[in-house]
Amino acid sequence: MPMQIGLDELLSMLLARVDGMAIDAENQKSRFNIMFRILYKKGVFSDQDVLDSVREEHRILKELGMIEELPSNEALENVAKGLLLWLKGDVAAIRKTMEEYEKRVSDAVAKQQKPKIDVAPAAVLGQLDRLGAQQQGGKKLIL
Repeated sequence: MPMQIGLDELLSMLLARVDGMAIDAENQKSRFNIMFRILYKKGVFSDQDVLDSVREEHRILKELGMIEELPSNEALENVAKGLLLWLKGDVAAIRKTMEEYEKRVSDAVAKQQKPKIDVAPAAVLGQLDRLGAQQQGGKKLIL
């Protein structure tokens, strides 16, 4: 007999897995930030090296077909600037950039109206199945 699992149990398992992956990603990001700050402070690479590497990364992505076109020089400079803010640890500038980004995202979300999706409890779905079975002789999948 197949094992049955509720939607809430499935969602809980998936969310726990996503949380674990997010923690791992943050852990790796912190390690990379620390190592690159050390290298930057030691003078192993410069601001121009960061910009050149950002350009090179996007060139490779374009040649692999992962992006359709290269970003503008301004966009590439902004990416490099963001990386350098983290490397230099400029908290005030990072905070300002984050606030500007959050404002742009909230403005974009406000412009987009998405339909609302409601999930019916299992008891209601069971009732609908029973009603469908009475009327048409079988169960129906509700999408």
